[in-house]
Amino acid sequence: MAKNLLRSGIIFSAMTMVSRILGLVRDIVIANLLGAGAAADVFILTNKIPNFLRRLFAEGAFAQAFVPVLTEYKEQKGLAETRLLIARVSGTLGTIVMLTTILGVIGSPVVVALFGTGWFLDWLQGGADGAKYELASLMLKITFPYLAFIALTALAGAVLNTWGQFGAAAFTPVLLNISMITAAVFFADFFHEPAFALAWGVFFGGMLQFMFQIPFMIKAGVLSRPRWGWHDPGVSRIRKLMIPALFGVSVSQINLLFDTVLASFLQSGSISWLYYSDRLLEFPLGLFGVAIATVILPALSRDHVQTDPESFKRTLDWGIKMVCFLGLPSSLGLIVLAQPMIMVLFMRGEFDANDAAQSELSLVAYALGLLFFMLIKVLAGAFFSRQDTATPVSIGIKAMLLNMVFNIILIFPLAHVGLALATSLSAAFNAGLLYCYLKREAVYSISRESIATLLRCIFASCVMLLFLYFIQPNTNEWLQMDLSQRIGYLIALIGAGGLVYLLAVALFGLRVRHLKAA
Repeated sequence: MAKNLLRSGIIFSAMTMVSRILGLVRDIVIANLLGAGAAADVFILTNKIPNFLRRLFAEGAFAQAFVPVLTEYKEQKGLAETRLLIARVSGTLGTIVMLTTILGVIGSPVVVALFGTGWFLDWLQGGADGAKYELASLMLKITFPYLAFIALTALAGAVLNTWGQFGAAAFTPVLLNISMITAAVFFADFFHEPAFALAWGVFFGGMLQFMFQIPFMIKAGVLSRPRWGWHDPGVSRIRKLMIPALFGVSVSQINLLFDTVLASFLQSGSISWLYYSDRLLEFPLGLFGVAIATVILPALSRDHVQTDPESFKRTLDWGIKMVCFLGLPSSLGLIVLAQPMIMVLFMRGEFDANDAAQSELSLVAYALGLLFFMLIKVLAGAFFSRQDTATPVSIGIKAMLLNMVFNIILIFPLAHVGLALATSLSAAFNAGLLYCYLKREAVYSISRESIATLLRCIFASCVMLLFLYFIQPNTNEWLQMDLSQRIGYLIALIGAGGLVYLLAVALFGLRVRHLKAA
């Protein structure tokens, strides 16, 4: 089991690495083209709306509800019944997302008013930010169809993951990044507002992602003609699991959305600063947290179906250990290297030194919660693999309410940084409650070996943090460097930090066998 999980995790992480690197290149291109001004705020909002719905419905609630039921069909009912379930789920989901997309395109002014309330109110009063509302209403008509493409892509990815084929699903975001980079570099000059080129890049990127999955579905023998199946028993179970799961696994996304709504009331650039810092956070989160959660979900579902609680505990414990081993140094590394990362990746073109400084502050606030974001992904999977959606719902609602309280408290003294910090604090609360409920129900309790691993990782990460803090250049020295020097220093710091962490964690007694399931 450990060998298969580790192999699957490496494959998924490798494909995700390619995607995240291209994602950073994409964000560098966006920062150079748009900076952190009004056009950047508008594009980021109109891109975030379908992506929020994508993470909420497709990758979040849908995947967590679909995979356990699909695994049960695959293990107990044979290929014919499983193919029929896939056909009816794809037909039902496809119809719903197409209708949602049509409504979103037609009602884009209403959607923007909900997500960018500050701009809408300014538009009603004839204020300066009213132009942002008008531009966003038009641009959303182009980006919203991405939801339909990516929802079906997520369905195909969930099927392939259940069949143990993680590489194809992990690679598909590469196509979106390539599409957006191509649009920005080669087609921006054809539009009076360059942000529209990026919007079309999102549209065609979503289409490419969906088409890319089809050959892999055919090869796996699971591609079926979509059928409407709202009342199908399997679809009904997925639907019932999915509705409460909307709140369970996607609380962090809802919190980020609240940040965006509140940021629309702050000074121009706030949405962009949060976006760029969040993008850097997404790199380790996707590379490690999402990868680990994705590869263990089918395994946890199989353990539950086969009534093997000990194997279930070992699988989940492995996920916790890997998250701690990879998440802790990533979190502290982002904190101590926030300044050079923002400078190297984004500070050029329209993105100036003030934008870099503001983005750096929110990155530090987000990085404080990175480990908890990762733990939420893994711990939530333990509930959904057991087809328990009620518990994550109650926890998710509590975390959202707490996030709003933190937002109100922190936004006035800290502005956009307060919004990022509030998200991290609520994530810590969310992860803590998920674990407490699992322990209370005797489903999982962290092993002594995992506690020892966690302590070793904490000590080693602190050693790495101190090392990087004392050897890196100060702000003036970074500003005096040219781009090539900054890149060289940053690569050297990341490499040195990683080496120090590995040496320190080995010195504290961690061995490869500790990262394997019992």
